[in-house]
Amino acid sequence: MTFSVTGRCVRTGAFGIAITTSSIAVASRCVWGRAGAGAVATQNITNPLIGTWGLDFMAQGKSAKDALGAAMAREKFPDFRQVAMIGKSGPPAFYEGKGTLATHCGHAAKDSVAIGNLLANTDIAKAMTGGFEANPELQIGERLMRGLEAGLAAGGEMSPVKSAGLFIVTEHAWPICDLRVDWADGPIGELRRNWNAFEPQMMMYVTRAIDPPAAKSYGVAGDP
Repeated sequence: MTFSVTGRCVRTGAFGIAITTSSIAVASRCVWGRAGAGAVATQNITNPLIGTWGLDFMAQGKSAKDALGAAMAREKFPDFRQVAMIGKSGPPAFYEGKGTLATHCGHAAKDSVAIGNLLANTDIAKAMTGGFEANPELQIGERLMRGLEAGLAAGGEMSPVKSAGLFIVTEHAWPICDLRVDWADGPIGELRRNWNAFEPQMMMYVTRAIDPPAAKSYGVAGDP
């Protein structure tokens, strides 16, 4: 029901995930990230706790591979899960239980990992990491969007997708981007429009949080 790309930016230390599925509100239960630790996509028959476990293990210094192994050892129903993890260094990793739905695949590249299930073909994960890795000089959100769009162009899901999300963490304790399209026809296109509108303003909101006097005019009624 889902395909996603999880990546890191070695220039900035940011982590992020772009994800889409045929069910509602995918980003509310499947994407996890933590500053300085990594990012986790947990999907198929989803257990959100895997995201917390994986981040805790990577924050303790485990590699993505070892964190994934430790998380799945804790999981009571591993056969139902499909998971991707990436840490601040070392290779990313993915897991596919034997109950992963229908046509599924995963692919780990240098700074990204992609997974999917109920797919049109098994080339989609590699297409997503290719879309992410192609332009490392770009902002991580743009790279993630291009990865997700590459997955759609490669065939996407067997059913039309209906929700999508884009999630980014940097050095702060909160995500600097958490865009969601929870129920729509063509949610990846809608997510692209939201990202194009949000990206030029994104760092302004970070400045408002950490240094309000340095922030530009708020542009609202009553703002001098």
